[in-house]
Amino acid sequence: MGKKISQEVERFLHSQGFVVVCTIDKFGMPHSSLKGIIDIKEDKVYLLDLYRGQTLGNLKNNPNMSITSVDEHHFKGYCLKGKTLSVIDEKIGMDTLKAWENKIASRLTHRILRNLHGEKGHERHPEALLPNPKYMIIMGVEEVVDLTPGEMKI
Repeated sequence: MGKKISQEVERFLHSQGFVVVCTIDKFGMPHSSLKGIIDIKEDKVYLLDLYRGQTLGNLKNNPNMSITSVDEHHFKGYCLKGKTLSVIDEKIGMDTLKAWENKIASRLTHRILRNLHGEKGHERHPEALLPNPKYMIIMGVEEVVDLTPGEMKI
């Protein structure tokens, strides 16, 4: 059995626009890429990948992976370490696609609101240009590392 993800960590991860996923390539070198979390249940994280790039090949050769997310403004973050339990490489279900579309709409809304408040970011809205997800990764979490420095924890 894996490490159950606390509600605090779950809320934090869901509040982030994306996470950094690290896998290991065939030469033993780390490979980092950005992914979207679609769901978290108990000790599992469900990620969507928009491209069939290096991550998929790495996971087929080595299931070890990590997920890292930080919030610089709040000086807080987490790293989840674990293994790939499954790669769902067939057509992604309508419920999952709808959840992904809702997440993208939320990100777009957040970006527009920040722009209206004078916090200029990217001149275009890159979320609107993203392709549909190509496959899903299910990661079994074995360890949750709180990246917040000890003296900063409340």
